[in-house]
Amino acid sequence: MGFDVQSHYLVPEHVLVRKEKTEELLAKLGIKAKDLPQISKTDPAIKPLKAEKGDVVKIIRNSLTAKNSVYYRRVVWGVVCLLVGN
Repeated sequence: MGFDVQSHYLVPEHVLVRKEKTEELLAKLGIKAKDLPQISKTDPAIKPLKAEKGDVVKIIRNSLTAKNSVYYRRVVWGVVCLLVGN
């Protein structure tokens, strides 16, 4: 048995947003799915969720000032690269 990434204290809670709720969420935020930041399907934190390409993941992080901060990510295949600079 491997290490359970989700039980580590530095890994925030990850929740798969139901497909029925995704359109409602995007309309509330006034964006399209392609506008969401990406998370790789192979990310260890979402592997147990069995997320598929195009799914939306809700990430709930602890915050000293706001108690909890909520972020949303769109699941993509492969590696997500961050471009720094110009």
